[in-house]
Amino acid sequence: MSEAEIGKSVDLKRIENAFREILIAVGEDPEREGLKETPKRVAKMYAEMFQGLHVDPRIHLHKYFTEDYSEIVLVRDISFNSMCEHHFLPFMGKVHIGYLPNGKILGLSKLARVVEVVSHRPQVQERMTATIADLLMDELDASGVGVVIEALHTCMAIRGIKKPGATCVTSAMRGTFLKDARTRAEFMTLVSGKNTPTISFME
Repeated sequence: MSEAEIGKSVDLKRIENAFREILIAVGEDPEREGLKETPKRVAKMYAEMFQGLHVDPRIHLHKYFTEDYSEIVLVRDISFNSMCEHHFLPFMGKVHIGYLPNGKILGLSKLARVVEVVSHRPQVQERMTATIADLLMDELDASGVGVVIEALHTCMAIRGIKKPGATCVTSAMRGTFLKDARTRAEFMTLVSGKNTPTISFME
């Protein structure tokens, strides 16, 4: 989604006015030099961070390839950043996605695009994990789907308990990944990187 399209979907002026009121409420002067353009910058930032509210992630799952392959397909370490809906502070980390094809395989970049759309919404990590798993299971008609998310939450690091470095790990298993312990174990081993070959790129 382009900046112009985002601007049409989000009421930038309303965000500007609201954030200006926040500055006044905390005792700041929104007219001082360093803050004069801040409400406008915040409005653009929110429009970018929440663009996933205005995009259907399914559009990235409509194009697939027919292939007779029935083993695990895994994409590991898809980076993301999102916004916790409880304190409106960011959380960020990595998503690991695996699925068992049932005649349909995706271009690998499509998995990253789904993560990009779903992550750009106010939410909790648990719902984000389940949403990605359900989308893939439904749209691909896969035999099984596994999603694991590891994230650092700034709402836990900079306020409240103030424990920087603590990681939240969530998982969602569907189909064979849920029903078959061996398949689930194989997926988790692949996610952890244990017993998998090290790939090096030679110049």
